[in-house]
Amino acid sequence: MAFRDGPFESLKVPLAWTAAVVVVVAIIASILMIVADRRHEAAGDSYGAARAGFDAGAGPVNGVLAWPVRWTGAATDYIKGYFFAVSENRRLRAQLAELEPWRDQAIALKNVNARYEAMLGLRTEPPVAMATARSISESRGPFVNARLLDAGASRGVRAGNPAINEHGLVGRVIGVSGGVSRMLLLTDVSSRIPVLVDRTDARAMLSGDGSGNPRLEFVRGVGAVQPGDRILTSGDGGGLPRGLPIGVAARGIDGSWRVKLFSDRGAIDYVRVLLFQDFGQLVTPESLNAPPLAGLPTAPAPSAEAVVAIGDAAARRARAPTPTPTGPAE
Repeated sequence: MAFRDGPFESLKVPLAWTAAVVVVVAIIASILMIVADRRHEAAGDSYGAARAGFDAGAGPVNGVLAWPVRWTGAATDYIKGYFFAVSENRRLRAQLAELEPWRDQAIALKNVNARYEAMLGLRTEPPVAMATARSISESRGPFVNARLLDAGASRGVRAGNPAINEHGLVGRVIGVSGGVSRMLLLTDVSSRIPVLVDRTDARAMLSGDGSGNPRLEFVRGVGAVQPGDRILTSGDGGGLPRGLPIGVAARGIDGSWRVKLFSDRGAIDYVRVLLFQDFGQLVTPESLNAPPLAGLPTAPAPSAEAVVAIGDAAARRARAPTPTPTGPAE
């Protein structure tokens, strides 16, 4: 049934009154919107009762009107996530594949930085200049244990310089060129290092035999070595500084004393070469002539009274009779 066939068929809506009502409603809405959008002033009393009442009534209404908008946005996001999950999963997989090499590289750089920090924290007493080098090749066999380092004479490295890593002594330099040097490990058969036992200060010779644990030979003193004793460089002969850590003593299966090297705790790919020449470089001439010896003044000249007193004492000693020794009675 059409609207004109019902009970409202005789209802007439005047257009002029309808337009007037619409205009009035629009004006009132505009006024309310202007009031609602008015900027706050600096004074605290600008928030009047009318504004407070309008805000109190508009708050719940705006919340109800905004709920469909929020629901529609959430539903749209859910639908988009559901239908585009496959493409999003593919994108994330590709991104993960791109990031995996960077993750591995970051882990490797973290390990290298940790080793650098440990090596840079090494200090000798007295201080000795050092040069950081990297092992670029390795010669390993039943009789030869050596490494090539990427630091040479251009950086102050000389033959005989000891090389250490973050754990202890690794070896010593036996050959140097402009940018490369050869390091002989402690385990080489031609390696001989004078050492001492930290507990008893007993001297010995650390000799490599190609195995992973060099031998302790020519140990001075009975019972001077016990299992677990720390072995250090002795500095005898002036070729190495004193006190560099080497390892701990242990009994071999053949009954000889051997050393478990501290340097075996980590890789020997980064080392620090001690630019050590002799013990003369550790002491400067200024420190040898430092006070109080060099600072003492010369003795003052004696006064006249002191000269007379000294002369009288010398004359009395000269006049004193010399006692004759008496032999045993016959």
